[in-house]
Amino acid sequence: MHVIEPAVISPAVHRKVTKLMGNRFEITVVGQDEQVCFQQIDAAIAEISRIEKLLTTYNEESQTALINRQAGIAPVKVDQEVFDLVMRSQRISDVTQGAFDISYGSVDKQLWNFDKNMTALPDAETAKKAVHLINYRNILLDEKNCTVFLKEKGMRIGFGGIGKGYAAERAKLVLQEMGVQSGIVNAAGDLTAWGLQPNGEEWTIGIADPDAARKPFSYLNITGMAIATSGNYEKFVMIGGKRYSHTIDPKTGLPVTGIKSVTILCPNAEIADAMATPVMIMGIAAGLDMVNQVKGLACIIIDEQDRIYTSKNIRLK
Repeated sequence: MHVIEPAVISPAVHRKVTKLMGNRFEITVVGQDEQVCFQQIDAAIAEISRIEKLLTTYNEESQTALINRQAGIAPVKVDQEVFDLVMRSQRISDVTQGAFDISYGSVDKQLWNFDKNMTALPDAETAKKAVHLINYRNILLDEKNCTVFLKEKGMRIGFGGIGKGYAAERAKLVLQEMGVQSGIVNAAGDLTAWGLQPNGEEWTIGIADPDAARKPFSYLNITGMAIATSGNYEKFVMIGGKRYSHTIDPKTGLPVTGIKSVTILCPNAEIADAMATPVMIMGIAAGLDMVNQVKGLACIIIDEQDRIYTSKNIRLK
């Protein structure tokens, strides 16, 4: 997904690209004073960086790493912010019937490395065994003591499915608190946009074409809205002429097939980010049914035959 360059009129569009949370973040603000705009952007970058330190599994000192180390041993006291994010994640797990699950971190990476060496799928039994530790109901929360406890030894949580969206939402908040009336935080295609371009028009966002990720297949004009896309075009393997996505169904342990991409639209980037992958896992009928039941949520699905499906409340142009 990419943003179409707006015409620059005073006030102008200022943007900066940086790599955070292992992803390309692009932060855009509209304002008159270039120096002030870049100070605002830097404050947003500092906020994303702070969240990365909190949530990363690559640093043994992070709260996430601590929770994982104490799995099956003891509850871990965490910041209210981390506690709340785990709690919201569990709510999304409930809504998606477990298709979204932050305890996916316990999956054995050796089974699905999605590289050239992968020539066959693991057998169903092995796959199922590999995901037996994935169960969001075994993440026990104690609200009074602000602790998180993973019930089973070997369980691991990770915020890969929701962290980028949460960071984008927080960065937006920081910018708005600094007086930015209009801008975009784009976290590798999961983005949130508010306000208007300098020419008074809404932001024009391109929805990535699953067969040519650099080329949009459709455009949407948005403001006060977040968009996230999950697709099998970025990481997949071909086995026996069939494309298997790097998205694993937590119930079967096998890669998802049938859908090329899912784009979610809603007012909140965290929810958009968290909902895109579960719709891929649930499949077209169940996914659309769920989206249609959630107020303020919309989605576009492209299947492997390039057919386009949309939720009831969306109009593509």
